[in-house]
Amino acid sequence: MPIDNCTHTFEELATTVLPKYFERLQKAIESPLPASTFVGPKSVTRNLLTTIGRSTDFPGCYVFLTEDRPIYVGISRSVLKRLVQHLNFDSHYSASLVYRMASEDYPHEMKRDQAMKDEQFKTTFFSAQERLRQMSVAFVEVGNDLELYTFEVFAAMRLDTDTWNTFRTH
Repeated sequence: MPIDNCTHTFEELATTVLPKYFERLQKAIESPLPASTFVGPKSVTRNLLTTIGRSTDFPGCYVFLTEDRPIYVGISRSVLKRLVQHLNFDSHYSASLVYRMASEDYPHEMKRDQAMKDEQFKTTFFSAQERLRQMSVAFVEVGNDLELYTFEVFAAMRLDTDTWNTFRTH
């Protein structure tokens, strides 16, 4: 019985579907976009869509790279919107990767909302966000929710992004 309209068996996902998405992602990684492409706007603009050759936002998987080395795999139903959030927002909710990077640089015992009010932590947060802006990003469209969720784990493991990726639940 299909879950989330995914008609593939788990075996088909593992042996055929996910590896095909990974091939497409690897090709995108060969010519990534500068993350700075997404810096500035607080939403996905027509200009941004034109710049990257898309007509609309899309569901999929994205990878941040530093010096051509993948460091983080993420997914979203709106990849472009999510990239804009990572690179432009100053909220621990919207820029969760930046928050984790800043917490590594400035370890603390504060709750997230308290840390974001701490001036020293905020300075560290913006420094981490600037590092992210200096990276590059690649992405692949994945339209089915179940395929998208399983592909995130698949890609994170294949790309060895264990420093920043975690799949612990709350």
